[in-house]
Amino acid sequence: MHAKEWTMTDTAAESMLGPVTTRPPFDPELAPAEKMLRAGPAGTVLTAETLPALRNGMPEVEVPGFPEPDLTAGGRVRVEERRVPGPDGAPEITLLILSPASPRGKMGGLFNIHGGGMIAGDRRSGVELVLPYVADGNAVAVSVEYRLAPEHPDPAPVEDCYAGLAWTAEHADGLGIDPDRLIIVGGSAGGGLAAGTALLARDRAFPRLSHQILICPMLDDRFATHSSRMLDGEGVWDRNANLFGWTSLLGDRRGGPDVSPYAAPARAEDLSGLPRTYIDTGAVEVFRDEILDYATRLSQAGVNVDLHMWGGAFHGSDMIGAHAAVSRASVATRDEFIRRALEA
Repeated sequence: MHAKEWTMTDTAAESMLGPVTTRPPFDPELAPAEKMLRAGPAGTVLTAETLPALRNGMPEVEVPGFPEPDLTAGGRVRVEERRVPGPDGAPEITLLILSPASPRGKMGGLFNIHGGGMIAGDRRSGVELVLPYVADGNAVAVSVEYRLAPEHPDPAPVEDCYAGLAWTAEHADGLGIDPDRLIIVGGSAGGGLAAGTALLARDRAFPRLSHQILICPMLDDRFATHSSRMLDGEGVWDRNANLFGWTSLLGDRRGGPDVSPYAAPARAEDLSGLPRTYIDTGAVEVFRDEILDYATRLSQAGVNVDLHMWGGAFHGSDMIGAHAAVSRASVATRDEFIRRALEA
């Protein structure tokens, strides 16, 4: 099934996903931002017809009207783009490489995978997350452009991400990256792809990652949890958008037995041998329960996990409602973890 073959209706969503479940309240400081967001372009129902508009709004789709960041950080960052080999038999991929203009020896590497529901975004989407560490001279960041669904369904996105990660590790010396401090980072769909890429790296025995940073990751295509059904027309990414994204990636396989854990990491049975993990979620987002379960199973598999759930927060609210105390706390906590990881 391609995305263009269906348009979600209330009745269809009810039959495919079950009834809407209860949700916690939004944080009072975030509620006005969520309401304003849903009244604007971001509140448009996601369909094959509205997908081009979503893509045209990236990379700042979640924060309409914000200007693109200065990737040079006022001259402190060198910006380069390279075409590198993709997966076997697939086209080349493009990597955005950000490195300090005045490097001071080998640094940690941040391999960044952008969000966008598996269906939108590019290598520049969300790089403001990793830019400060490069500007401070603490890291080299590499951001991958992977092929998007539904035009390029699974396994194209995760295999592109792995190809970019493997190239980065193979060229770590020339990039100024310490191979013992190679960190994979992703938010939302990028978080799910980061988790899947980390599983591939483990199973293919290359490269060795020191940490994975999974920011509100998209992990599970099955809609079996309470939180996967609790937002309908609310927040940035509700259950209907989630269904559209997963179906775009997996087609008729979505929810069935033939889905790879590299595509939907919540399906992985063995989580041992993965790197130290930072993982977070808002209490009011559809990914919440799959994230909490994934963090628990990582810990049970012997992985060191830093898990944070932020009460009243919704998907992307740390950007959309950056003024809120809960947003400032979540950003500061993540920043502190990344800085420690880069120095490890």
